[in-house]
Amino acid sequence: MLYIETARLRLRDWEEADLAPFRQLNADAQVMRYFPKILTDEETNAFAAVIRQEFAAYGFGLYAVETKTGREFIGFIGFHRATFAADFTPCVEIGWRLQRSAWGQGYATEGAKACLEYGFTHLDFTKVYSFTAKINKPSERVMQKIGLTFGQEFDHPRVDPGSPLCRHVLYYAGKSG
Repeated sequence: MLYIETARLRLRDWEEADLAPFRQLNADAQVMRYFPKILTDEETNAFAAVIRQEFAAYGFGLYAVETKTGREFIGFIGFHRATFAADFTPCVEIGWRLQRSAWGQGYATEGAKACLEYGFTHLDFTKVYSFTAKINKPSERVMQKIGLTFGQEFDHPRVDPGSPLCRHVLYYAGKSG
């Protein structure tokens, strides 16, 4: 199913053919530099299963993203239910992960903006959060470009306290009207 279409992107259901490039995406050290580690094929398979479960349970999730021109899978953009222990959870999180060849072209901003609109108008979200390691300036810039408001900094409870990835920034958007 196609959920969201932008000028250059299609955000859709996952297909079996997406799994191989999804494994490559999660095994790319550059793509995963702001995460605690790269993912093995087995970990990516488990992640894909969680994505499918969230779609089944909630009717939304991390959408597979492809370019309209080449119909090429480039990663994901979408929603996830964050449930780790924090003063803002459980919550709906918007996030993205794109392959390196898709970086610097505005795809994350374009897709995330469309996702936010879809979430507030079709999924009836009242608040959406986004967070990342404080050192992940590219993702923080996307959060700012899509109109999210800075909320706070926090230490992510699932990241080693000694890691430079532990300190996170939290942004949010609320439904207007």
